[in-house]
Amino acid sequence: MIDTLDVGERTTRVAVMNYASTVKVEFPLRTYFDKASMKEAVSRIEPLSAGTMTGLAIQTAMEEVFTEEMGTRPAAFNIPRVVIVVTDGRPQDQVQDVAASARTAGIEIYTVGVGRADMQALRIMASEPLDEHVFYVETYGVIEKLTSRFRETFCAVNVCALGTHGCQQVCVSNGASHLCDCYEGYTLNPDKRTCSAVDVCAPGRHGCGQICVSNNGSYVCDCYEGYTLNPDNKTCSALDMCAPGRHDCAQVCLSNDGSYSCGCYEGYTLNPDKKTCSGAITSSLVTSEESCKCEAIAALQDSVTSHLEALSTKLDEVSEKLQRYQDRQQIV
Repeated sequence: MIDTLDVGERTTRVAVMNYASTVKVEFPLRTYFDKASMKEAVSRIEPLSAGTMTGLAIQTAMEEVFTEEMGTRPAAFNIPRVVIVVTDGRPQDQVQDVAASARTAGIEIYTVGVGRADMQALRIMASEPLDEHVFYVETYGVIEKLTSRFRETFCAVNVCALGTHGCQQVCVSNGASHLCDCYEGYTLNPDKRTCSAVDVCAPGRHGCGQICVSNNGSYVCDCYEGYTLNPDNKTCSALDMCAPGRHDCAQVCLSNDGSYSCGCYEGYTLNPDKKTCSGAITSSLVTSEESCKCEAIAALQDSVTSHLEALSTKLDEVSEKLQRYQDRQQIV
């Protein structure tokens, strides 16, 4: 079956599920895009334990395989979603409702019965018309003869291989028609054919913590001055701007949220260039305590001066009285 398909990331994607009493997704749609790797992976598949939980397998396909996270392309592309159920037994769970839900969700179901498979159950699961979706073979050994019938049924002409699609970058086959797509880093223009480079650094489109630098459809992250890029290549951490060799302060470096300012040791003053320091200053700073002491001393000095002036005045008065007394004695 794989050999009959145009397998590729932009053409047909294939997933394989293994089921019995449990279900295992052997590989999703996003894993292999070349036939050789895909067939090698299929050759390594081992059967699971006994059981035929077909309904659970279809449910798992809807919930875990046909999702964009697992490689399903967006619904807007209108790419057919196909399930081929291969079984040689009778379902041990309910398949009618879950198969109906899958068909309603746009999944086309083909069923292949092998040996003693329950053909009625296969018809309940399959899409219409049943004669194009239900198949039977006697053994697994001859199942390959169904491949040509499958190809005729759901593999239309690949219009993308004809060279007439008009897509500038990528053509996605959609049955008998096609859709255009773009490479990563580009977006489809309103004409639905040409592509334009995406501004990957637009808000909300990148994971950079500080600066996004566009780089040919991709981007790299950078940081503001004073920050360095972390090992995750997205977030930034502040640098120690005062580390040796990172600043040009003559004496003291003061770190300040990604930048720095300069200072001086005690007894020096910062020059106008805000980097170097002048020699020792001659005056010292006066503290509030020392200022109070100075005020007290000044008040004491004023008080003493006032007393001395008063005393001097009294001495002058006494000296004058004494002089007058002496003059009277001389007259007598």
